[in-house]
Amino acid sequence: MVLPPAHSSRLKYVSLGVLVFQTTSLVLTMRYSRTLKEDGPRYLASSAVVSAEVLKILVCTLIVFMENNFSVRLLKEEIVNKPVETLKLAIPAGIYTLQNNLLYVALSNLDAATYQVTYQLKILTTALFSVSMLGKRLGLYQWLSLLFLMAGVTLVQWPTESEVDSEQAVLSAGSQFVGLMAVLTACLSSGFAGVYFEKILKETKQSVWVRNIQLGLFGFVFAIVGMTVYDGERVRESGMFQGYNTITCTVVALQALGGLVIAVVIKYADNILKGFATSLSIIVSTLISYFLLEDFNPTSLFFMGAMLVIAATFLYSKERKPANGSAIKV
Repeated sequence: MVLPPAHSSRLKYVSLGVLVFQTTSLVLTMRYSRTLKEDGPRYLASSAVVSAEVLKILVCTLIVFMENNFSVRLLKEEIVNKPVETLKLAIPAGIYTLQNNLLYVALSNLDAATYQVTYQLKILTTALFSVSMLGKRLGLYQWLSLLFLMAGVTLVQWPTESEVDSEQAVLSAGSQFVGLMAVLTACLSSGFAGVYFEKILKETKQSVWVRNIQLGLFGFVFAIVGMTVYDGERVRESGMFQGYNTITCTVVALQALGGLVIAVVIKYADNILKGFATSLSIIVSTLISYFLLEDFNPTSLFFMGAMLVIAATFLYSKERKPANGSAIKV
C-alpha cells in the first residue's frame, strides 16, 4: 500500500498529537499515583507493567481480528509460522520491559524536575542510534535543534532554590544515585530499543498491530519474570493486584496506549520526532500544573525554555522536508 505525501503527513502529525496527549496524561497520573497517600499497600510497579502488556496484546489482537473479518489465519501465519521473524522482537521487548520498570524506580527516588530533565537525554541517544543503526544523516539544523531542545527542556524544568532546598533535603544520597542510574539506563535502552523497533517496522510488510502482538508477548514473559523475581513474595502475600484503584488502572491504560501510539508514530514518522512530541508534552504538563493544579509558578527560565523548544521544533522540521516529495510505503 502506498500513501500519498499529503495523507502520510497528516497521519504523522495526528499520531504525534495523540502521543503528546498520551504522554502528558501518563506523566500527570503516574506521578500522582506514586505520591498519593492512602491506606493499604501501594500497587506494585512490576504488576502495572505486566497489566499494560496484557492490555496492549488484547487491543492489538482485537484490531487484527477486525481488520481480517475475525479470522485467526493472519496471526497463525505471521507469528506461529514465522518463528525467526517473531524472535526478532525479543530484544526490543526485553529492553522496553526493563525501561518501563526503571521509570517507576526513577520516579520513586527522584523529584519530578530532576527525573524529567534527565530523561530527555533519550532524545540524544535516539539520534545517535539512528545515525549508527539506520544510517541517517542529520544536518546542521537537526543537530542544533537537538541542542536547543535539550537546553529548552532543562530551563523549563530547572528547579528554583526553594524547590531544591525542600525536595532535595528529603532525598538521601543513596536514593538519588539509584534514581539517576535508573534514568540514565532507561535513556540508553529507550534510544536503542526505539531505533531497533523502527528498523524492524520499516523493513517489513507486516502489520504494525501484528508486530505489537509479537512485542507484547515477549514483553509479557519478561515482565512476569521480573515481577516474580523482585516482587514474588509480596505477590504471594497480597496478590498481583494489591493497591489497585482507579488511578492505577488509568496509568496502566495510558501506558498500554503509549506503546501502540509510539508504534504508529515511528511507522509514519521517525523516532526523533517521537522525542520532540514527548518534550512538548512536558511543556503542556507544566502549563496544566499551573492553570489547573496551581502547583507551579512560571519563571523567566520557563519562558526562555519554551521558546527554545519551539525554535528546536521548527529547526528540525525545516531539515526534514523531502526534496522530491516521494510517497511512503506501508
